Amino acid sequence: VSPDEEGICSGKYFTEAGLVGLLEQAAASFSMAGMYEAVNEVYKVLIPIHEANRDAKKLSTIHGKLQEAFSKIVHQDGKRMFGTYFRVGFYGTKFGDLDEQEFVYKEPAITKLAEISHRLEGFYGERFGEDVLEVIKDSNPVDKCKLDANKAYIQITYVEPYFDTYEMKDRITYFDKNYNLRRFMYCTPFTLDGRAHGELHEQFKRKTILTTSHAFPYIKTRINVIHKEEIILTPIEVAIEDMQKKTQELAFATHQDPADPKMLQMVLQGSVGTTVNQGPLEVAQVFLSEIPNDPKLFRHHNKLRLCFKDFTKR
Repeated sequence: VSPDEEGICSGKYFTEAGLVGLLEQAAASFSMAGMYEAVNEVYKVLIPIHEANRDAKKLSTIHGKLQEAFSKIVHQDGKRMFGTYFRVGFYGTKFGDLDEQEFVYKEPAITKLAEISHRLEGFYGERFGEDVLEVIKDSNPVDKCKLDANKAYIQITYVEPYFDTYEMKDRITYFDKNYNLRRFMYCTPFTLDGRAHGELHEQFKRKTILTTSHAFPYIKTRINVIHKEEIILTPIEVAIEDMQKKTQELAFATHQDPADPKMLQMVLQGSVGTTVNQGPLEVAQVFLSEIPNDPKLFRHHNKLRLCFKDFTKR
């Protein structure tokens, strides 16, 4: 609604009843989308209007709908699905304005990388010709100089919502972790000599954090990436992350209610009886067998020791 348009303020939506109608529609749409927490927010605006009008009938309907929404939150705990996110980069002059642009796409829950890849390949293949389009299979930074000028390239990477530690205090529920998302992350393993995977002491990891211009869920299902930052983890930091992840998995498996012995068995096997030489024992032998010479590594060394302390406790 733009106020300088002629006659806009006398339109049918520009009345209290019009506003109420739009809000009711919004609540119904949120309910269909399974966003029950947002239903509550919309009704928070509606309730005072009906209270001021002493409209008990409307209030009773709303509270009924709120009860439905909250009971769905309770019953569907752990079964709700919100979305899967992918970063898509476009490279090549054939794309025109899209050249070197990156987007985050929101797809229906549990969309596999192959599915979105197939869809975009089909769509842009039809536009430019199948022989012109190429999908870049890895998530490494793209070097423009190495690309064929006559081709169109698409790079697709699975990304996950990214939160700082302080944000996690507020984002407690599954809904909180899937709503109002602007930052996403993907990891790329690499070694200094160019291979993706190497021995523990040479395994680095690049974390790329993307910020979009708007927050998901949004009226569009793809949003521009406006900012990109990279964090490089050294081999010992990669080991620390792995150990923290294993400890978390153990904590989760031991505190499940009702207890799930199969899950625990799997996590324990993955933690203790790892057949590949990348298990905790190997990590300890590589990084903790002697004090590092470089004082910069002391903090990491200590952190890894604490991780192991936590891990053995679990």
